[in-house]
Amino acid sequence: MAKIALSQNPRSMALIGGVITFLLATQGSAEIDKGVGPFKEVKMTDSIDSKLAGAGKKAFTNKCSACHKIEERYVGPMLKGITKRRTPEWVMNMIINPSEMLEKNDAAKELLAEYMTPMTFQNVSEDDVRAIYEYLRLSDSPEAAAEKTGGPAAPAAKGTVKKESKKK
Repeated sequence: MAKIALSQNPRSMALIGGVITFLLATQGSAEIDKGVGPFKEVKMTDSIDSKLAGAGKKAFTNKCSACHKIEERYVGPMLKGITKRRTPEWVMNMIINPSEMLEKNDAAKELLAEYMTPMTFQNVSEDDVRAIYEYLRLSDSPEAAAEKTGGPAAPAAKGTVKKESKKK
């Protein structure tokens, strides 16, 4: 059986030690990107609120569709699958707080570098943002895909949206 000897070179040992320290320090500390803004924790349910999604479609058409399309790249990125790629908080904070997101959030900065056009605030309320997110969830749902293809809908995915009650 052959034995593998670690290098006695001090530089190699320092590099290996640094890598091990980094791995131990970052193990289990991966933070979920929720963006920067008022949405800190959004609770979702398994079902999509169709009434809220309808309001979201209207708000999306009025406020977002000049730059975004669901199924194609336009001025901004294609939004199909956004609810699978990003957290609800990130998406909602990007809609309501785009300037600060573009300044402080790495993922938003990458989008700006790729699309070369900053997203602007469209004077939407938190309720509008929540409705737009529900519309995006509906667009990403198996039911939406089945409707386009004429095939049967797959079972709904876990982690969908619950209508939130307002505290007074």
